[in-house]
Amino acid sequence: MIDSAQILGLTLNVSIFLVVFALGLKTQRGDAVYLYTRPSLLLRSLLAMNVVMVVVAVVINALFDLPLPVEVALIALAVSPVPPVLPAKQTKAGGSASYAISLMGIASAAAIVIAPLALILVGALFGRAAAVPGTRIAMIVLVSVILPLAAGIAVRFIAPDAARRLARPISILGTILLAIGILPVLFMATGTLWAMVGNGVLMALVAFALIGLAVGHVLGGPEPEHRAVLALATSTRHPGIAIAIASLAFPDEKAVMAVVLYHLVVGALVCVPYVRWGQGHAGARQRT
Repeated sequence: MIDSAQILGLTLNVSIFLVVFALGLKTQRGDAVYLYTRPSLLLRSLLAMNVVMVVVAVVINALFDLPLPVEVALIALAVSPVPPVLPAKQTKAGGSASYAISLMGIASAAAIVIAPLALILVGALFGRAAAVPGTRIAMIVLVSVILPLAAGIAVRFIAPDAARRLARPISILGTILLAIGILPVLFMATGTLWAMVGNGVLMALVAFALIGLAVGHVLGGPEPEHRAVLALATSTRHPGIAIAIASLAFPDEKAVMAVVLYHLVVGALVCVPYVRWGQGHAGARQRT
C-alpha cells in the first residue's frame, strides 16, 4: 500500500522531471556545450560550487554550534548541482541562458565524481564514515537531470514547433507539482526545524546563501551575464540530490530533509535583492 510519503516523493520526482524536460524544450542549439568552449569559465564554475563552498560549509560548521543534521545538510548542499528551477531565475537576473543550461548539465555530471570524494574527505571531520556510492549518485542525476534535459532537446530538434507550444504549459505544471510536493514537507517539518532555530541554524543558512552569492559573483568573471548565473548557482543547490546524498551518507539523520528544504526557502529570499539588482543592470545594458 502506498503511503503519503511515497506519494509526496513521487510528486517531487515527476515535478522535477517535467521542469527539466520543459527546459530542454526551450534549449537553443549550442547551449548544452556552451561551457566546453570556455574552459576558464568551466574551471571557475566548478571551483566556486564544489571546492570553495565545501570549505565554506566546513568553516560555518566550525564557527557555529550547529546540530548534526544542519552540518550534514550544508555539506550535502555544497556538493550538489544546480536545481532545475534555477535557470529561469538566472536569466531573469540578466544571466546567459546558454551558460545556465550548460552549467546545470555539467555540474550534475560532475556531482557523480565530486560528491563521493568530497564526502569521504569531510566524513573524517565528523569522525564517522560518510561514503556515498558513485553509482547511486549517477542514477539520481541521470533520472532527475540528464534524461529529461536530453529528452526535451530531442523533441525540440525533431518537432521545434511542438516544443515551443509545449514548453510553457509543461513548465507551469511541473512548478505547480513541485510546490504541492514541497509545501507539505515544509509544514510537517516546521516543528523539527523550529526546535533548532535557537542554535544558529537560520544564521548559518543565511550565511551559506550570502557567501555563495559573493563567491559566484566574483568567480563569474568580468561578464555580467556570467556573474549572475554563477552567483545564483553557487548560492542555491538541487534539494533532491542534496537530500539523497545526505540520506545515503548519514541515514540516521532524518531532520536533514527539513534543513535542506528550508535552505531552499531561505536561499530564495536571500537571492531576491540580487535578482532585482541584476534585472536593473541588464535593463540598463539593453538601453545603451
